[in-house]
Formats: sequence, structure tokens, C-alpha cells
Amino acid sequence: TRSVSITSTEQSMFEKAQGEKVTLPCTFVLSEEDDGPLDIEWVLIPTDNQKKEQIIIMYTADRIYNNFYASVTGRMQFTNPDPKSGDGSLDILNLKSTDTGTYQCKVKKAPGVQSQKIQLIVLVKPARTKCSIEGPQEIGKDVILKCTSQEGSPLLSYDWRRVSGTQNLPATSIPNRNTGELLLKNASQDYSGTYHCVASNRVGTDECSVQLNVTPRKNTAGIIVGAIIGTLLGLSILAFLIFCCCKKHREKKYEKEVHHDIREDVPPPKSRSSTARSYIGSNRSSLGSMSPSNMEGYTKTPYSQVPSEDFERPPGQNPAFAPSKVAAPNLSRMGAVPVMIPAQSKDGSIV
Repeated sequence: TRSVSITSTEQSMFEKAQGEKVTLPCTFVLSEEDDGPLDIEWVLIPTDNQKKEQIIIMYTADRIYNNFYASVTGRMQFTNPDPKSGDGSLDILNLKSTDTGTYQCKVKKAPGVQSQKIQLIVLVKPARTKCSIEGPQEIGKDVILKCTSQEGSPLLSYDWRRVSGTQNLPATSIPNRNTGELLLKNASQDYSGTYHCVASNRVGTDECSVQLNVTPRKNTAGIIVGAIIGTLLGLSILAFLIFCCCKKHREKKYEKEVHHDIREDVPPPKSRSSTARSYIGSNRSSLGSMSPSNMEGYTKTPYSQVPSEDFERPPGQNPAFAPSKVAAPNLSRMGAVPVMIPAQSKDGSIV
């Protein structure tokens, strides 16, 4: 019994780069015995068997339905606007890496049913490739040139070439196409120059360059000695500053202690001369108010005797106290100036 048959079976796998366009073929031939309605479906079969198939576009009852998933809306369409003409091929625009999978085309026209599976692999071109140098760029050292692409589907391969000088890689170089490393053993100044790396996969390439400058070895011994001397000098300066701070702190502390002892342990000296002068002044005022006859008693007191500052006055005694025999203080010890006290002679005159 004749039925519908799919004729586009020559290619079952496609590899395309991200951002490109692909057409998955699905042409068919109808049979006169198939008199039912025509249905065409494109289904995405997930790689995970636990997930269900997803209908991404279909044609049925002379109408196209392609709004099942927002992620594919506007990017997947029938190649022929009228699929019933025998062409149910699918166009996928602006490919993404998530479009990778197995697609199945189903053509139904009762009682005939046919299907075909096509595998699509969306590859990402190498991108953001960077070149770098690892290790010291010194004569006699091993230098490693690295080339790495931040984006790109496997399998990526890396090729190095020299674009300056002899344009040939050094004889001691060891390239690794899988990792992108170029080992330069026992480097010399002749190895200096510009090196170019090309990263590639099945859908594209990307490039980067690096400049290598091999220089004589540095005097590491001198650097180490200089570092040690600098460290010791810095420690010496630090120790000197700490010593000066401590010394200054001790001096300030000693000055405060000495000043505190003077104020608390040594009371200020009393002025004896002022006491003697006040006493003498009071006697002068008393003598001035007395008559010559009343001064006879004062003549009996020796001129050199003056009441000391320790003399205690009896309670209620008049400040103009009567002369008494009191030992005169040592005026020289008190720092006072001797004063002559007037007295009356026998003939009544004041001496």
C-alpha cells in the first residue's frame, strides 16, 4: 500500500556556528491513497530521557502554529510558507548553543505517517583569546607562552608562530596544541620577538599576540644584600626613635616628681623681719602718746631687747603693754634692722 514518504534523507547531522542560520530539510511526497488531513510537526527531542518532547512548530488544518515557546518564537519558521506543497523544511535563525539537540520531522496524512531525525550541533567560535608569559624572561631560564580562549566549543586547538626575526619557532621550543602552551627551554636573547597564537575549532578562529624580551640575569646576590642592609638600617632608626621617646618620657616624669616633692615637703619660710618691724612700729605709736613722766618705766628695758615673734599676749591685755624684761630676739638671725627706742634721761630730756 502506498503512503506518504519523506525524500530528504541524505544528511542527518549539521554543525553550525553560534549566530548563524541553518535549514533542516524535510521534503515529502503524498500518496493518492492518503486522503486524511495533512499534519506536519517539528519536535525537539531532549538529551535527557526523563524530559518530554517539545513541539516547536506545526502545520495543521492549513494553519501554522509556532508560538509554543518564547525562546524560539521568531527564530524558527517553515522554509516554505505553504508546507502542503511538499516542503516542510525548518529554518532556525540566529543559532544559540541551547539549540543543540535532535530534531524530528513528522508528516501525517491518514493513513500514512513518516518521520525523520536530524542532529544539530551549535558550536561557539573561539573568542576573547588572550596570550601571556609565565616565568622569568632571563637568559638561561625556561619561559612558557600561554594562549587561552575564554569562549569556544571543543575541540579547540592552538597554533603558535613567530612573526618577527626569523619567523620560525626556536629549536628548543615545545608546543602543545591542546593546552595552548609553548615552552621555550634555556632561553637566549635571540628568542626575543613577537609571537602569534591562533585558536581554532570547526566553526571559527581567534588570535592574540605577545612580546617576549629575554634579558640578562639580575644580580640576585646584590639585591639580597641590599635588602638586608636596608632592613637593618630601618630597624636601627626605629630603635633610636624608641630610645629617644623613652628618655624624654623619663625626664618629664622626673621633673614632675621633683616639683611635687618641693611643694609638699618644704613649707615656705616665715618673714620674721616683718614681725619685728610691726612690733617696733606699735611701740613708737605708744611712746608718742605717752608723756615724759610715763616713759620712765621703758627706760629700764634694755635697748637691745625686743619681744620675739613667739611672744604670746595674755588675753585681754592692751596692745600698749607695759615694759617687761623679755629676752630680745636675735635680730641678725631674723634679718631685721636694729631700731633705737627713745628714753628719758634724768634731766627730763628725750634721748
